[in-house]
Amino acid sequence: MARKNYSEEFRRQAVDLYESTPGATVRGIAEDLGIVRGTLRHWLEVYGTGKKTAADGTLTANPLQSKKPPARSSTLAGESPEQKIARLEAENAVLRAETTKLTTEREILQRAAKYFAGETRW
Repeated sequence: MARKNYSEEFRRQAVDLYESTPGATVRGIAEDLGIVRGTLRHWLEVYGTGKKTAADGTLTANPLQSKKPPARSSTLAGESPEQKIARLEAENAVLRAETTKLTTEREILQRAAKYFAGETRW
């Protein structure tokens, strides 16, 4: 298979599409564009901003970016109370969304376990 060369503009547009589409996945965007997921992931590392639009339209951290602890001294130094409240509310929203997702996954797994346990009774 021949190696494809994509323009830098196409790469940046693909990254922008992923980061700005609410609830988009790397798999979905890669399939839509006809590229390999690994290629898109590489472009996200190179051209990405580290931000992602969540399914609810809020801006969150890109889940594909490495999880580096934020520099607390720089974020807290000179931060107004309004900025601190906004930052904490954003963190709270991310944590609530993650909790909801984990709860849903747990319920699905519990139902699956009950289903498969019922099938083994002869």
